[in-house]
Amino acid sequence: MTNHCDTASLLLRGLAVAAPAALAVSSTSCSSQKNPGDNERKPLNIVYIMTDDHTAQMMSCYDTRYISTPNLDRIARDGVRFTNSFVANSLSGPSRACMLTGKHSHKNGFLSNEMSVFDGEQPTFPKYLQKAGYQTAIFGKWHLETLPTGFDRWEILPGQGDYYNPRFIRQEGDTVVEHGYLTSIITDKSLDWLENERDKSKPFALIIHHKAIHRDWIADTCDLDLFEDTDFPVPETFYDDYAGRPAAAAQEMSIDKDLDIIYDLKMLNDTVDTRLKSTYLSIIGRMDSAQRAAFDAHYQPIIDDFYKKNLTGKDLAEWKFQRYMRDYMKVVKSLDDNVGRVLDYLEEHDMLDNTLVVYTSDQGFYMGEHGWFDKRFMYEESMRTPLVMLLPKGLERRGDIPEMVQNIDYAPTFLELAGIEVPEDMQGMSLMPLLRDKNGPEKWRDNLYYHYHEYPAEHMVKRHYGVRDDRYKLMHFYNDIDQWELYDLKEDPNEMHNIYGKPGTEEITARMMQKLKAAQEQYDDPIREKYPIK
Repeated sequence: MTNHCDTASLLLRGLAVAAPAALAVSSTSCSSQKNPGDNERKPLNIVYIMTDDHTAQMMSCYDTRYISTPNLDRIARDGVRFTNSFVANSLSGPSRACMLTGKHSHKNGFLSNEMSVFDGEQPTFPKYLQKAGYQTAIFGKWHLETLPTGFDRWEILPGQGDYYNPRFIRQEGDTVVEHGYLTSIITDKSLDWLENERDKSKPFALIIHHKAIHRDWIADTCDLDLFEDTDFPVPETFYDDYAGRPAAAAQEMSIDKDLDIIYDLKMLNDTVDTRLKSTYLSIIGRMDSAQRAAFDAHYQPIIDDFYKKNLTGKDLAEWKFQRYMRDYMKVVKSLDDNVGRVLDYLEEHDMLDNTLVVYTSDQGFYMGEHGWFDKRFMYEESMRTPLVMLLPKGLERRGDIPEMVQNIDYAPTFLELAGIEVPEDMQGMSLMPLLRDKNGPEKWRDNLYYHYHEYPAEHMVKRHYGVRDDRYKLMHFYNDIDQWELYDLKEDPNEMHNIYGKPGTEEITARMMQKLKAAQEQYDDPIREKYPIK
């Protein structure tokens, strides 16, 4: 397999190549019909695309400052865009477990990447779909330390996976190396399953889970030269001093201090050593001679110029920011192209009328806000995640959906869409009431619960839990710290001013404390026994 830049590579196993202009063509819009559950002639399918670390700031239907994502925008333009979409635990593995089970981390058992193993025996939405006669498949990132269960067909990446010539763990029990660029290969495998492997008489749920846009942001060879002439505005909070926020000050995810000059920014030099240099050498060592030649041809002039300038202080910090932004966006470009391939296939095969297409990420990500990269915190940039859906016929909602939703809601949504009764122990809410009617339901949840468990670990973000409503956010950092934070998101959307304990906030604090207490009781979080709220 080759990368998506080679048009011939799209001829994989008999798949038709879409004309370049097709990428700009709108997907078939949906019209009113009977409720999906009643559509026996065409049972509803699910295509669920999820990326890693793709933040809403880097998706042009949410934010036009940085990059154009025309294919992702197709989904929002012809379907719905959730403007208040969040995760329950901003970390890859835990987020995936929440999505699969419809439960918070403390209930599904996968609390953190470094300390948890997913219990594959527990109920998940693919298992319920299987039992109801759906074919289920997943290709790409799994990241749950055990092998998938509940899928008729799967091929997954070991750990985080490799951008170039990646390894895949196969259902047959072996591990194989595929030649090419990972995002394109995952798409190839998904389209091949749709075209050649599935039983076309049955409904299906296809999960396409990408490594992109995860660190270390290595682009496809055809995208290497993109964005090099673009200078991105430095976020207004880039030089945050974290006053009144000791947990924020203690992290190790600073662009200035913690981005590895070789591993993250590709400034390879024989005389320079860094903590992650050996890991980087193994990564680029996976490239074949042609891939490596293209890679070196792009980066070597940048490397030479960087070491010649010998930047320090503010100049160095902002240089790192620009390189980070450029490399990140190159990976987004490949992702967007490959999402377009999936949409084109569904459109060309007249499948959009009976297929729910979902695009999201496992959480948000920092693009220099507060001086950071990565995620983990309950602050807006990482708790918030993009979510857009292209709806099958019978679902009437279009445009923006402002109601607060969370990734524990995906599982019950997929089950209700398939006509399956949602189990009582699923903690999420089905989004179907938001999708059925043009105006949405009269009542919806008014707050969300969050709990991050991984500490001490990479990036050293302290454990914390909290509650968010439509205006305020209350957070408690615990374990080796006892720190409360309260934010007015209307007056302080950048969360720079912790108003907890400030005069005049007593009523707000009491109200949010009660919401936090109620959420912990509702979701049965045992942390409430250690830190009881009166």
